[in-house]
Amino acid sequence: MDVKAKDTLFTIFGLIMILLTSMPSCTESKKPDPGKIIAGGAAPDFSLRDLTGKNFTLSAQKGKPVLLIFITTWCPTCRSEMPRYNSIHEKYSQQGLEVVNIDIQEPKGKVSLFAERYKVPYKTLLDEKGDVAEAYSIVGIPAMVLIDKDGKILSSQYLAMDRILENLLGKK
Repeated sequence: MDVKAKDTLFTIFGLIMILLTSMPSCTESKKPDPGKIIAGGAAPDFSLRDLTGKNFTLSAQKGKPVLLIFITTWCPTCRSEMPRYNSIHEKYSQQGLEVVNIDIQEPKGKVSLFAERYKVPYKTLLDEKGDVAEAYSIVGIPAMVLIDKDGKILSSQYLAMDRILENLLGKK
C-alpha cells in the first residue's frame, strides 16, 4: 500500500473515531433550557392518545402527582430500566402517583408490542410528532419528569427520582 493510500485510510479512520465519540448515546442528556423546564415552574400541558386510543390530558390530572417517563423502544437503557419503572408504578400508584410512559415518535404497532413484552401496567402515550418531548426539553432518553398535584414540576433528576419519590410519597 502506498503512502497516499495509508494517509487516506488514516484520515477516514480518524474521522470515524471523531464521529463515534461525539455522538450522544440514548442515556446522554443536555441541560434543559431553563426557560422551558424548571423545578417549581408550571408543567407544560398536553393531550396525547394512549395505546387504546383514549386521550390523556395532563391538566386533567391535577390533584395527584404525575411521573412522565420519556422513552423509545429502540433505546437499550429504556428497555433495561422497564423493571424499575414497573416497580415505581407498583410502589406508588396506590398512593395516587400517575405513572405515564411517553413514547417519542414511533408507530403505535411497535409501541404496543413493546408494552406487551415488558408488561407495562400503566398508560403508554404516543408522542407521534415529538411535540411533548420538545415542550419538556427532552434531548436524551430515558428521561423522567415528576409533576406535583398542582401541576408544577418537582424534578427532572433521572438518577435521583427514586429518592425523590420516596421522600414525596414514602415507602410502601
